[in-house]
Amino acid sequence: MLKELRIYNTLSRKKELFEPLVKGHVGMYVCGPTVYGDAHLGHARPAITFDVVFRYLKHLGYKVRYVRNITDVGHLERDADSGEDKIAKKAKLEQLEPMEVVQTYTDSYHRDMALLNTLRPSIEPSATGHIMDQVEMIQTILDNGMAYIEDGSVYFDVMKYHQKGNYGKLSGRIIDDLISGTRDLEGQEGKHNPIRFCTLEKS
Repeated sequence: MLKELRIYNTLSRKKELFEPLVKGHVGMYVCGPTVYGDAHLGHARPAITFDVVFRYLKHLGYKVRYVRNITDVGHLERDADSGEDKIAKKAKLEQLEPMEVVQTYTDSYHRDMALLNTLRPSIEPSATGHIMDQVEMIQTILDNGMAYIEDGSVYFDVMKYHQKGNYGKLSGRIIDDLISGTRDLEGQEGKHNPIRFCTLEKS
């Protein structure tokens, strides 16, 4: 059997032979759950999908580092750059400490994914374990002039980035279409442009 993998390259828009950056090694990063409630179908789909990819890469003989994060802070209620943190809200409702909520639903998520016969990732970092790293990355974006601070929050400057790069190149979206498709949202007055988004919300 020919042991090779061909995948669709979103950038080139064609199927290509997979060649890792480091021969024999593959790094795989997958966005994991926000742990404030029971797992659902939306959690199961990526767990199963990337479990298949993980297993197949190992079958091909690669040494695979599969990283899946746990979001245990910072996921806002309205997903619109404003609102209450989902875990903090759940903690208030259940009269628990936020980290009790996190532990309860992380354990529950692991049990559910095990019932689906998925393998655990190589590493499972939490958002709270890397806050300083996130702050440093945001500071780098600010230092490069690609973000601005307003009313205590940091906004990524999409238009300024687009002048130097090509925002939408990977997704194939046209920036003018993104602007025309936006709408005014409550609590978003701090955005100078409707397609700019918040990278760090004030507490």
